[in-house]
Amino acid sequence: MRALPISLAVLLLLAPIAGAVSPAAVAGAVADPATVAGSAAESAAPADTGAGPSVGALGADRDPLQVDRENLTFRTLSAPSDVDTRFGSGSRGANLGSSVDFAVDETDAAMETAAAVQRIEAAETSAERQRRILAAINRVERDEVTLNSRQAEAFSAHAAGEISDRELLDELVRIAAIAREYDERLDELDALAEETDGFSSPTRLDELQVALQVYEGPVRDYALSAARGEVAATEVYIESSDRSVVLATIADGEYVREVFRLDRWDRGGGAIGNDEAIEATAAAYPETASLREPDAFGAGSVQRITIPHEFGLLRTFVSGGTGRVFVEHQRIALDAFPDTEPVSASGDGFNVTVDRSYAGGPVTVTVRDEETDEPVPDVTVTKSVGDGDSQAIGTTDADGEVRTLSPAAPYRVTVVDEPRAVFVDGLEPIATPRPAEADDGE
Repeated sequence: MRALPISLAVLLLLAPIAGAVSPAAVAGAVADPATVAGSAAESAAPADTGAGPSVGALGADRDPLQVDRENLTFRTLSAPSDVDTRFGSGSRGANLGSSVDFAVDETDAAMETAAAVQRIEAAETSAERQRRILAAINRVERDEVTLNSRQAEAFSAHAAGEISDRELLDELVRIAAIAREYDERLDELDALAEETDGFSSPTRLDELQVALQVYEGPVRDYALSAARGEVAATEVYIESSDRSVVLATIADGEYVREVFRLDRWDRGGGAIGNDEAIEATAAAYPETASLREPDAFGAGSVQRITIPHEFGLLRTFVSGGTGRVFVEHQRIALDAFPDTEPVSASGDGFNVTVDRSYAGGPVTVTVRDEETDEPVPDVTVTKSVGDGDSQAIGTTDADGEVRTLSPAAPYRVTVVDEPRAVFVDGLEPIATPRPAEADDGE
């Protein structure tokens, strides 16, 4: 992207709006295939980690046949155990208003990038060009601080009940879109620096790029695509505390989750190296780290670790100040998801099994004929949380299955094929398989 004429900027604003209402939008398309749901086979390929240091550890790739699937688990971050949280979920689909808001924010940021590039290229001397590049980097650095404050305020406001689930998700999507544009701006500034005689990109540019990437995430990307009508509507789980957020969804045969823990990010902390960050991730996620060689990319106080494996992908961001993972992105193939416990009930000719998961995790409801044990397709399944009203999950597929996300409170699943109905009451989420290096008190 670069020096954008006004006509192109207008097209940038209008294109997402057209996508939101176009019937030709392709279900299953995603905003960022490197981080959003994809096939398990694709996930097994090494992730694109961009320019910069890339260091492997923990030996060569494992033979998948040697993986102990019986004891496989995928640990995951969640809110601290000693704080109050607020949770909810809802369908996220095409929304013209949100799509326009996202487009405006992206276009504003893109036009700022274009203006910065034009100012630099108009410099008459090398010294002035260097000064303008450094000024543009300083501007992004200040803007990143603003993004961090906006995100922290959004977490806190949602946890306090001051904004809705949709308002929180929309704000996080806006922040991610702006951060992505700032990241691209830094790519432009890096290229301009390399073209400037006697000048090279400052180290803090690399550090800033990694810091900006923490605001992006696979669920945010999917929510953006859904708001624009590029993918089908899907349920999104949201859980917040004053200093954290958990987002999760099911997309394209995968469970997709992202977690952000501000309490684990020391923004003023010291530098952390590739090996140290890999070791921190391997210690927190030993089962996942045993599946494939991790890859590190980063500089300064934040490192990004990526572990693509045969069942999906784990990406973490590790803080130099705390030596801990503070951001987690997970993609796990639903067919291989191990962290479930079944509860069954029978009646009215149905056998119903609910494979429970942890809060925000995927739940599979399977309906079979009580006499033949054959799958029963096209029956309606609903879910009610606490004393709340029942909400439709969907209808069973050819395998008699339908999937939803586990709430953080007791819930009930109902299978309805009038006049028949089966209730599975008293369902509760199972314990979350937290990282091996737990917080104090967890």
